[in-house]
Amino acid sequence: MSIHHSTRGKPPRRSRAPRRATAPAAVGTALALLLAACGGGGGGGGEQSEADFNEGETTVVNPSDQTGGTLRYAVSSDFDSPDPGNTYYAYSWNFSRYYARTLLTYVGAPGEEGVELQPDLAEEMPESNDDATEWTVKLKKGLKYEDGSEIVAEDVKYAIARSNFGSQALPNGPKYFQELLADSEEYEGPYAEDNEPLAGFDGIETPDDHTLVFHLNTSFSEFPYVLIQPQTAPVPAEVDRGEQYQTRVLSSGPYKFDGDYRPGVSLNLERNEEWDASTDPTRKALPDRIEVQLGVDQNEIDQRLVNGELDVDLGGAGVGPAMKGTLITDEAQRHNVDNPQTNTLRYVNVNTVIEPLDDKACREAILFAADRDALQRAWGGDTGGDVASQIMPSALPGADPEMDLYPSPEGKGDLDKAREKLEECGHPDGFSTAIGARADRPSDVGTAEALQQALARVGIETEIKQYPSDSYTNTQAGSPDFVHDNDLGLTVYGWAPDWASGYGFMSKILDGDAIQQAGNVNVSEIDDEQINTWFDEVVAITDADERADIYSRIDERAMEEAAILPAVFERTVLYRPTSLTNVYYHAGYSMYDYMSLGTTRD
Repeated sequence: MSIHHSTRGKPPRRSRAPRRATAPAAVGTALALLLAACGGGGGGGGEQSEADFNEGETTVVNPSDQTGGTLRYAVSSDFDSPDPGNTYYAYSWNFSRYYARTLLTYVGAPGEEGVELQPDLAEEMPESNDDATEWTVKLKKGLKYEDGSEIVAEDVKYAIARSNFGSQALPNGPKYFQELLADSEEYEGPYAEDNEPLAGFDGIETPDDHTLVFHLNTSFSEFPYVLIQPQTAPVPAEVDRGEQYQTRVLSSGPYKFDGDYRPGVSLNLERNEEWDASTDPTRKALPDRIEVQLGVDQNEIDQRLVNGELDVDLGGAGVGPAMKGTLITDEAQRHNVDNPQTNTLRYVNVNTVIEPLDDKACREAILFAADRDALQRAWGGDTGGDVASQIMPSALPGADPEMDLYPSPEGKGDLDKAREKLEECGHPDGFSTAIGARADRPSDVGTAEALQQALARVGIETEIKQYPSDSYTNTQAGSPDFVHDNDLGLTVYGWAPDWASGYGFMSKILDGDAIQQAGNVNVSEIDDEQINTWFDEVVAITDADERADIYSRIDERAMEEAAILPAVFERTVLYRPTSLTNVYYHAGYSMYDYMSLGTTRD
């Protein structure tokens, strides 16, 4: 996840589901493998005077039930949106749980247990019919919004409608429901003129106030994983204001907005007295107040964390390069540092449409010329990530860590092979293009600079263009028109799975049907017929080994097409002040679990 609705130049293939049809147990196995490879393990921490380096990867550091105080967050950019129906950043999904409850949620625990599903708004886990084309969810009774009104099934249905359907559907976030739900092809969405908001939306039934029945267009046994999305957080139709709803979201969780969200400035939360802790299995709600400062320079965030003036870096991507080396080597600080291996791929999209990169040989020249050692150093060396030569994280079934289609001595690049490919694509002296990066992400900018220097060795001249994080995935890199108009042949990016399967990781970034006019995450715009066909076929396959084989072929094919330049499988350097309680790395969100956190300060 890091980021929808219409495709470019053709309608969606509505006959297929966007996720493979496998049993949830198989997904659990994949998740367990992922965590095993990442060094994850179960367990919670007991009382301890001083934690160990990286202890938060597998245990709860500084466990405490102490309530009160203010938990202080900051981030170098902004939310893509604090509206649960309009977000795809992992940290936005994590943070939105303070005020937005979803049908299902992850278990709040470190290690393998943290990627298991449990009910949130739901009374129990969903039940399916025999062929997994119909799923029934019962809501808990007596749940209330911050204004005291009852949460009902139609509010969840409306929330899904506003985020997934119609030409004015909210742009950020995946559109799994649009692709999966049956009998919804003609539904114009709740914002269509002269239309009842839910008229014609028949893919979800609400036979009573506490029941939702999801009708799918194909068998899909992984459907429960879709129900953890913030898009299932309820929204009453009468309070919705489209994209302006983000200003003050109606809370269903333990906290509510204190005043309006101020884009680029702040978002403050206070307790929601209507929240019933007995109905909520995962939110500790320890602080009295939560404050977020937006648009703070990363170096300032890092310094304030170390100085005890800040509790959490909201972005969850770890400290910047300037602080990273200091913390890792400083014995006085190492015990406050975690360095977990995440399931996030940091990479560069190579656009397959912009000239001359529409010629595969020119794209191959990019991958042969890249200096992988320099790319890893841009992410902090060994503590920043493991060099990647394939797309899927190695723990996912079907991933092949030995795959390396663009080898070079010491990872510095094969310049002779790059020049050979430039000759083949008709640009023996090189060509020019631009590299897009997020201005407030030092490692993104460092990646762009490392690539710029490497490509210049073979005559490929690049201009680095920097954009703010909060709009990058939607307005700049996420807009094909913007990409084309600004010659963004290369864009620095990052991706984590919506859940741990080959489909959950690759479909949105490699399937041609995932290309969209806004919020596009298939930024390379790869639309390969063979890859598309494999994604269509894999959803109906029940044999795990056969699915894994297809995922491996998709990965290899995308690398053959040189649509993605992998950089590293990320390791983050996370700093936890001693005043922060109940701290642990959560595999489901690839950062600390924000719902568990408390503070010993006032």
